[in-house]
Amino acid sequence: MLEVAELNVFYGDAQALWDVSLTVDEGEVVSIIGSNGAGKSTLVNTLMGIIEARSGRIAFNGTDISRLPSHRICREGVAIVPEGRRLFGGLSVRDNLDLGAFNRRARHFSGESRDWVLTLFPRLAERAEQLAGSLSGGEQQMVAVGRALMARPRILLMDEPSLGLAPVIVDEVFDVIETIRRQGVSVVLVEQNVSRALAISSRAYLLAEGRIVLEGDADELASNPEVARAVLGV
Repeated sequence: MLEVAELNVFYGDAQALWDVSLTVDEGEVVSIIGSNGAGKSTLVNTLMGIIEARSGRIAFNGTDISRLPSHRICREGVAIVPEGRRLFGGLSVRDNLDLGAFNRRARHFSGESRDWVLTLFPRLAERAEQLAGSLSGGEQQMVAVGRALMARPRILLMDEPSLGLAPVIVDEVFDVIETIRRQGVSVVLVEQNVSRALAISSRAYLLAEGRIVLEGDADELASNPEVARAVLGV
């Protein structure tokens, strides 16, 4: 489904990613793990077209999306839940969700998609007319996830979805990841809670200083001491 080959990304003259290659199959959760500054957010933002790669190839369902702008990538079936949520605080929950269905294909199914999102996050149904900026952090993260799902993606990029959330909300977010995976949506998961991320992933990649240094089944990486050294510094 998603194939990334020899991706190189720079910020000015400083290289952030070095020859990164990875794959994601249909209905699969794949985690990108690593310490702070390893390049995880850079990677997902490059996959979404927010950052332009200097070289390499990103293909989705056989189509080269390496040079497409973000809105075109979304139209192809890729959506992102960005770090920090980035909601429109002065708009209602409903309006924030509807903004996720901006492309023509998604607009056609916006009512059906909204019903689906509100089933996944019943709390948002109770707050549909409330301003997004007045919600708790956990509720805002639900809106951010729901907004991305309104685009009806085939693959969802999630950048630190549990950051700063209470444990009960983290449980809810991870339950939704499992649910959408079972419904055929692939997930690329960047997550600080490495053990939790690996527990719901089929495979994972370890990034260190912008390079993939380890990859394999999530269960194998969870017990690999190199992962603990790279992520926890122990």
